[in-house]
Amino acid sequence: MKLLTVTVPCYNSEQYMEKCIESLLPGGEDVEIIIVDDGSTDRTAEIADRYAEEYPSMVRVIHKENGGHGSAVNAGIENATGIYFKVVDSDDWVNKDSYLRILVALRCLVGGQQVIDMVISNFVYEKEGAERKRVVAFRHTLPDGEVFTWDEVGHFNVAQYILMHSVIYRTRLLLDCGLKLPEHTFYVDNLFVFEPLPYVKNMYYIDTNFYRYYIGRADQSVHESVMIERVDQQIKVNKLMIDYLTSTRIANKKTYKYMVKYLDIITTVSSIMLIRAKTDEALEKKKELWAYLKKKDIKLYHRLRHGFMGITMNLPGKPGRKTSTGLYKIAQKFVQFN
Repeated sequence: MKLLTVTVPCYNSEQYMEKCIESLLPGGEDVEIIIVDDGSTDRTAEIADRYAEEYPSMVRVIHKENGGHGSAVNAGIENATGIYFKVVDSDDWVNKDSYLRILVALRCLVGGQQVIDMVISNFVYEKEGAERKRVVAFRHTLPDGEVFTWDEVGHFNVAQYILMHSVIYRTRLLLDCGLKLPEHTFYVDNLFVFEPLPYVKNMYYIDTNFYRYYIGRADQSVHESVMIERVDQQIKVNKLMIDYLTSTRIANKKTYKYMVKYLDIITTVSSIMLIRAKTDEALEKKKELWAYLKKKDIKLYHRLRHGFMGITMNLPGKPGRKTSTGLYKIAQKFVQFN
């Protein structure tokens, strides 16, 4: 059994996947790299097979029909032999020193008395052309270098939430909670992080800038124009998160509080993309999304609708939408998320 499985979902990734895979190879025999070729039509399959041939004890390749990012992650989970599980997208990479530090920590955690469900580290926005790289760290919010529970988690600020880039899950937990991401859908990385959270008891934070999240390609799913074009898929994920939160019993109050914060952020993203679309149809979809939340859970609706972001995204009329857009642009410049 391997210590860590890293799944690399690939779709027509020939131009950048080698940088990603090369950054994972220093993990050595403790690491299993599963490259999932999700029905690519370029040289992705050929490159993946070459790595499997050169590193047969480390690299495995799954060739499958195209099913989207979620389908590729599902395939990785189903085939993982590692005690822990990480997703690294094919246009991203990891920092070597942080990687080795995390592997040392995982070895110690596996040998400890407590079962660790989730390991968290920092990630860096590698935004093309940006002079300064924004780091999302969790110091002062999560205890560093020690096992902790939700009850010991501090306050998350508005730009500080746990994305796929920052999380390593225990593989067995992902299987036990029945995580199954929808196929042919973008933005499912939010579900990957969100749905296992009620099952997480013990966590461990390593204050190191591990994951390098590349932003710069015009065709990336997080590019604003692409997000507007695919806004129906963003709404789909948003509604699935609403469904999950309103139908799942979450015993720990801090877990629930954090999941509400996460949903608040995703609903804000959906709302601003619909405002930025600048069509009557999009505005109607925004109204319908909020009505969907209201119908599912009136108390949760009021909590989000009358919070700062809910008020900001629902200011009345054209002047209100202009104000919402202005605040979004300020946040965009500060956070550098797309």
